[in-house]
Amino acid sequence: MNPRVRFSNLLNPKTMNLKLIRTKQGKESTLSELYFEGKFVGYGLEDAVRETKIKGSTAIPPGKYRLSLNTYGAMNARYRKKFPELHRGMIEILDIPNFSYVYIHIGNNIGDTSGCVLVGNKMALVDGDYEIYQSKKAYVALYEKLVEMMVKGEVFIEVT
Repeated sequence: MNPRVRFSNLLNPKTMNLKLIRTKQGKESTLSELYFEGKFVGYGLEDAVRETKIKGSTAIPPGKYRLSLNTYGAMNARYRKKFPELHRGMIEILDIPNFSYVYIHIGNNIGDTSGCVLVGNKMALVDGDYEIYQSKKAYVALYEKLVEMMVKGEVFIEVT
């Protein structure tokens, strides 16, 4: 079974559905604003932007990437147990050069990222690094929207 569930392309792939706009850099963190179809939906948190990639500690490079549902692995099993009525797979950001298994998920600080994108409704600067809060609430709201769009066709994220 293919661990990445791919849906047919019924939408215009040139349409940006999700946009992650980096706004602030902490000592080891990167804060972004997240927009879904042009509407602000919360904050994103990643590791620091680096010239040379450090596995699990580097923000993904700017670009346009396709989103998919990954139905394989331990994180997927944890989220299926945590959200039995909602979960259909981890939202994975595909085809990032030199990165793999990059997800959009719940977390509050760079210790939770491991190279992934965290989402939250509130943010704060704490000891030189950004943190986000109300992550579960933000994740559930975004997840429902993204899965609905994935059923209709391909969904992309643009990181700037």
